[in-house]
Amino acid sequence: MKTNQEKWPIFAPFEVVVHNTPQDCWVSFLGKVLDVSPLIEKYNGQKCIKPLLAMAGKDISHWFDEKTQDIQHHIHPETGVRVPYCPHGAIPDVQVEVPAACWKPLDRPPWWQDEQYQVGLLSKKIRPLRIRNMLTLSEVTINVCCEDTFYRILERFSIFNSDADSYTWRYLDKNIDMSKTLEENGIADERDKFTELGLPQNFYIPSIFLYYNDDLKWALEDDEDN
Repeated sequence: MKTNQEKWPIFAPFEVVVHNTPQDCWVSFLGKVLDVSPLIEKYNGQKCIKPLLAMAGKDISHWFDEKTQDIQHHIHPETGVRVPYCPHGAIPDVQVEVPAACWKPLDRPPWWQDEQYQVGLLSKKIRPLRIRNMLTLSEVTINVCCEDTFYRILERFSIFNSDADSYTWRYLDKNIDMSKTLEENGIADERDKFTELGLPQNFYIPSIFLYYNDDLKWALEDDEDN
C-alpha cells in the first residue's frame, strides 16, 4: 500500500478531464485520482454506472465524507435509517437504501477504497509559469502542479521544445535545481497577495530563462548514424 505522496504521480485537473469516455474513465475525489474504466466494464449496461459516466473526468468529492473517506450518508425520510446518499442514483458497491432480502455485506473494499483503481494524486494547486528561451527568444506560459519538480516541468515543456534538457534553467540570477519544486527553488506563489491588494492573479507570472548548452548532442547522434 502506497502511503508516501512522492510514490504517486501528481495530476492536474486538466489532465484528469481528458479521460472522459467509458473506455478511459477517470475521476478524482478528496485528493485522489482513480481510473474506474475496469469498473465501467464490469458493470457495463447497468444503471449503477450512469452517475460515474456522467462525472467522467471530473471531481466527485461531494459524494464523500472528508473525515471518514467514505460515501456520504443521510437519514432516510421514511425508514429513519442512516443510508448512503447518492443524489445522482445508485453507484457500484453502495448498499440498498431500504431493508431488503437481497442485501448482503461486501466481502471486499468498495471501489473508492480499493487501491487497484488509484493512479495518482490530484494537485493541490495549479500555477502558471512563463518559460523564455534566450536562444530563440520564444516564450510560452504553461500551467504546472505546485508539487512538480523541474524535471517534471521540463517534461511538460518538451511539447514546445524537445531539446529542453540541453538548456540551463535559471530564475533571476540562480540556476534552477531541477530535482526541486518551484517553492523549493525560492519561487513563491504570490497570487493570494495580489488578490488581497485588488490586483489580478496574473499581475505577475514568474519567468524561467533557458540558456542553451552547446553539448554537441546532435553532432554525436549524427556520428553514430554514420
